[in-house]
Amino acid sequence: MNTHTTDRAHGPEAPSTTPAPRTTTDDTGTPGAVAETGLTGAQSLIRSLAEVGVDTVFGIPGGAVLPAYDPLMDSTRVRHVLVRHEQGAGHAATGYAQATGRVGVCMATSGPGATNLVTAIADAYMDSVPIVAITGQVPSAMIGTDAFQEADICGITLPITKHNYLVTDPDDIPRVIAEAFHIAATGRPGPVLVDIAKDAMQRQTTFHWPQRNDLPGYRPIAKPHTKQVRQAAKLLLAAERPVLYVGGGVVKAGADEELKALAELTGVPVTTTLMALGAFPDSHPQHLGMPGMHGTVAAVTALQKADLIVALGARFDDRVTGRLDSFAPYAKVVHADIDPAEIGKNRRADLPIVADARDLLTELIIAVRTEQESGAGRDLTAWWKQLNDWRNRYPLSYDPAPAGGLAPQQVIERIGQLAPEGTVFTAGVGQHQMWASQFIGFERPARWLNSGGAGTMGYAVPAAMGAKTGLPGSTVWAIDGDGCFQMTNQELATCALNNIPIKVAVINNGVLGMVRQWQSLFYDQRYSNTVLHSGPTAGEGEERPVRGTRVPDFVLLAEAMGCVGLRCEDPADLDAVIEKANSINDRPVVVDFIVHEDAMVWPMVAAGTSNDEVQFARGIRPDFGDETD
Repeated sequence: MNTHTTDRAHGPEAPSTTPAPRTTTDDTGTPGAVAETGLTGAQSLIRSLAEVGVDTVFGIPGGAVLPAYDPLMDSTRVRHVLVRHEQGAGHAATGYAQATGRVGVCMATSGPGATNLVTAIADAYMDSVPIVAITGQVPSAMIGTDAFQEADICGITLPITKHNYLVTDPDDIPRVIAEAFHIAATGRPGPVLVDIAKDAMQRQTTFHWPQRNDLPGYRPIAKPHTKQVRQAAKLLLAAERPVLYVGGGVVKAGADEELKALAELTGVPVTTTLMALGAFPDSHPQHLGMPGMHGTVAAVTALQKADLIVALGARFDDRVTGRLDSFAPYAKVVHADIDPAEIGKNRRADLPIVADARDLLTELIIAVRTEQESGAGRDLTAWWKQLNDWRNRYPLSYDPAPAGGLAPQQVIERIGQLAPEGTVFTAGVGQHQMWASQFIGFERPARWLNSGGAGTMGYAVPAAMGAKTGLPGSTVWAIDGDGCFQMTNQELATCALNNIPIKVAVINNGVLGMVRQWQSLFYDQRYSNTVLHSGPTAGEGEERPVRGTRVPDFVLLAEAMGCVGLRCEDPADLDAVIEKANSINDRPVVVDFIVHEDAMVWPMVAAGTSNDEVQFARGIRPDFGDETD
């Protein structure tokens, strides 16, 4: 159980012991902060947020949390961004955290306000993002009575938070806030919920900032065991077909430089998952690309043919492994993760290592150098010959659009090429997300934000809002689909009114693209409820005018929300439209890119099948020969 009530008659339960990668700073506040009397619990809450370094809270007021909004109005250290939906507040907190490496914060009232945060909390939990969600609760005497706007948000979020608290005593607020931020940011990061009863915010208290966090049972492991590191170095240098399988934990640990050093020291090929893009430069000659369902043929096949996989901060999820019992049949596995629960959960590890990715890589580099000095190491020339052959024969590519039309891949590729250096990209979920991962070059970590584990449609716009708030000097592009965009586009008004000038590319094909792709491939082209426009839809291969979604009209919608609205339908206008969007920095910009509806994402490994069955394009399966059989 990871919930406890701060009733002074009972000691708090120990928080979840889930360790995790060191990704963000441990914001425990100002040591020795001066005690202050005569404060309400709400004033103590705002003071506590300032002490842990919070500069921005995304939220919406309501009855149960209203006491906190009164002192928030007077704060000179904590900015509040009034969103239009609580889900937007949660995703904005996640985008802020992913872009800055700090804990994101969202706030909502009780009942439906709190439950509207659930999707964003689940999303942050799946992707190990450090956020603190603060919710108001009905007065403590009314808890459990089905009072107006009461919901057991601690119970509801129990499976999707790293830890959560129900606070009924105002004296506990500083300690709980300090602990919440410490838990969210340390070990394997994740969301923490703090639910505060309304009367606890209204009553008088004395503010005491804790000198240290006392959390029995919560001891995240960071340092790897030296013997295991030496074993990993020996295995790595003895392998004939090694692969580094890099997950989001490397990004969260800030271990990109160490990863590059290890890769170059050993000459081992690198694959980076959807959550790890940018951890290793896409342009680096040792980078094979992204593995998994829509990964490159070279990355997918390298893992299948490897004799050693060194997994760093990755969890062997189903989108990477395909049918698990056929995944990497020749490989021994070194699995390093800060969360011991992940090791062996899906694929048995021959050598398990519980450690922070940066600490592990730092020590592994030393161990590899020691082994190399004693003469260890194999010639990987033959392995690289195979890898380069797969790379050259099966590169990422796409078919041009029908005459006069725009290919969605072309749009996304040019946005990436024309974007200013250091641009942050967020993505919704679906085809546009996969094309963005394939055709935008990521050279640095934390410049690619998306919903990986939960696959949350509607993530892109509010996450971009959070990222731009945290990094106001950076350009932020949200790559969204016309389906995803219609779920959370109300936050454009938030951006316009709060001087958060994000840029949104709506990849408008008039359909729910990824679902339509599956209907094309697996459901006999029966397009049940995936068309988002009212016009006729053609069967695959038939010609019809390119339409896209026109209800709503995204250009008019953008303008109605105080943004600049642009539309691009002609390939000849593509660069000019993108450059115009890049030049506007005083307001949000929405560009409606009308693209053809039948484009598909390739390569592809169909769900539930083996990675050996990867298709380079429809009906085209790579020929790998018998290199490792």
